[in-house]
Amino acid sequence: MRVDVGCSFTYLAEIPTPVIFQIQPDPEPAQRVRSESWSVNPFVALHDYEDLYGNPCMRTVLPPGRTTVRYSASVEVPDGPEQHEPETAETAPADLPDPVLLYTLPSRYCLPDVLADEAWTRFGGLAPGFGRVLSICAHVHNHLSFRYGSTTALSTAADVNASGLGVCRDFTHLAITFCRALNIPARYVFGYLPDIGVPAGSAPMDFAAWMEVWLGDRWWTFDPRNNARRAGRVVIGRGRDAADVAMATTFGGPTLEEMTVHAERSGGRASAGHLPLVPPQRQR
Repeated sequence: MRVDVGCSFTYLAEIPTPVIFQIQPDPEPAQRVRSESWSVNPFVALHDYEDLYGNPCMRTVLPPGRTTVRYSASVEVPDGPEQHEPETAETAPADLPDPVLLYTLPSRYCLPDVLADEAWTRFGGLAPGFGRVLSICAHVHNHLSFRYGSTTALSTAADVNASGLGVCRDFTHLAITFCRALNIPARYVFGYLPDIGVPAGSAPMDFAAWMEVWLGDRWWTFDPRNNARRAGRVVIGRGRDAADVAMATTFGGPTLEEMTVHAERSGGRASAGHLPLVPPQRQR
């Protein structure tokens, strides 16, 4: 099926400010970008490149004053929710492919060394495999309550585990942390998630975060925030955690005055809205 996605940002900068956007769908075999467009007012030059993980990125420099950046795309994705195979086994660390080993290690927001004792106490006695990952997702989904503004750009998986509050990236960081503590490779996924096959949420449409876990001989999609299989996922990028896939990285301190996100099945009714200006970006 085809999904229409996009977003817009309005920044107010005092000085020329370099910025990197990660908002384009990843052109991978499972999803095909059929069309896309950028609009920047006032006009500035754009430069695209791929980061260390192969994620598409766009660079520019915000001029002094107010700048609005808009992006939209039409993307073909699988017609149905992601696959689940409950009988899939875990892979022993010694047998993991070399590139996958990275996703068993601690990272900026995912701290398997800090939460190792809790992970093994809660999940170590469960049968290894797909079902154990589902149990981790169910626990995180029930343990955390979703609340905008409950975390900051500095909040780690250990922080949200203690507070019991977070947004979708925090759900994902905590589930990844528990998986890695059990030597199960897990990586962070950032993208668009339309309300297809589920009741429309009461909150405005936002970017979404979920995870991919290496089981058997491939990556599988899991969503601890929603704890359900969903249709229409559009991947923007993957990395160790949100530090690798920030929607915007600004080399300075411009004010983000407004941000909107939309994602819908083509021909459907738009699900979009103005978002609370929480810190889903990073500044340097």
